[in-house]
Amino acid sequence: MSYSHTARSKFTIAAWSESVITDIDGEGTTAGDTYYPARGATRAAVEYSYSGDIEGTSTVAYLIAYKADAAPVLGLERFEGSIGGHDGTCVFQHLGSQDQGSVSARIEVVPGMGTGGLTDLRGSADLSIAGSGEGGYEFVLSYDVG
Repeated sequence: MSYSHTARSKFTIAAWSESVITDIDGEGTTAGDTYYPARGATRAAVEYSYSGDIEGTSTVAYLIAYKADAAPVLGLERFEGSIGGHDGTCVFQHLGSQDQGSVSARIEVVPGMGTGGLTDLRGSADLSIAGSGEGGYEFVLSYDVG
């Protein structure tokens, strides 16, 4: 689908907490206080901060699979702030995959979940990130409001 507007922004990770749902083989690694199974599934609660054409904060609930190659990542993100000067809230759906060094995802606005100036928001973004994200990750949303 084609959209009329583009919002360019950067997001940073404000908080990340991850816990194991299932550990298939009982093998994994620990980084900090978090255990990551070699094969299994985790649940992550994440907070993002956005700046640029998209200004605001969000909370995300991710389900993450871990395995040797590209593994699925699913998420729902509640955003609160401004997109292209329209204030309100909305929900983004994440459908992607990860490997040991990168994440790619298709992000879609969930229709019917917006408030305020984002009530009728429609849009999508393709996200591809790698590395530590120092300075933030680029996020470009193609969208229409109304």
